[in-house]
Amino acid sequence: MKKIIIMLIIFSIILVSGGIILYINNYIPHKMYSSEYFNIDAYKSDTDNDGDGIDDQTDFLMGVRSYIAKSPKYKSKYYGSGYPDDEYGVCTDVIAFGLLASGYDIMELLNEDVKNNKSEYNISTIDKKIDFRRVNNLNIYLKRNAISLTKDIYSIDEWSGGDIVVFSKHIAVVSNMRNSKGIPFIIHHANNYQSSYEEDKLELYKDDIIGHYRIS
Repeated sequence: MKKIIIMLIIFSIILVSGGIILYINNYIPHKMYSSEYFNIDAYKSDTDNDGDGIDDQTDFLMGVRSYIAKSPKYKSKYYGSGYPDDEYGVCTDVIAFGLLASGYDIMELLNEDVKNNKSEYNISTIDKKIDFRRVNNLNIYLKRNAISLTKDIYSIDEWSGGDIVVFSKHIAVVSNMRNSKGIPFIIHHANNYQSSYEEDKLELYKDDIIGHYRIS
């Protein structure tokens, strides 16, 4: 009887631990709340770069969602076209295609900034077709050309869907959906094993945040 009790306790611990791990990694879905639920208005940009009648912030987020709706597979490859033209992509491509949809060709923009300010970038040989797909280069570009915002994730009213958050080796887009604390989900592409492209992981990665930006 004693052995059975011990086995049940061990099994319960394993079950609870497994559930916690699955929840943390978003394999168990997290409830989503809108920004309006927390009385936070979505940020609207004053700029409409592509003239489609939709402000840049909203346009960018829509472009990001259109890109991930294609369910890209994770693989780091070099493309002669610069932008991936197949079913694969990496974290930076979420940003690139979102910007492209809102009228910003980040491949050209970053390349121009690198050529004019090479000392700001840690690039030995400039290659327009890959430089814009590197996290460090995007962080430098955004720091120079976008609005820099707080890295404190608990200042929830200072985070809006369509913001960009940069980690030491990763980059993501801030979702317009939030967890029960009001902390936004992130839209990102980290690997082929993540549960979805939109996950409640900003708090998990909070100590790794190196930048939080708004394109206009």
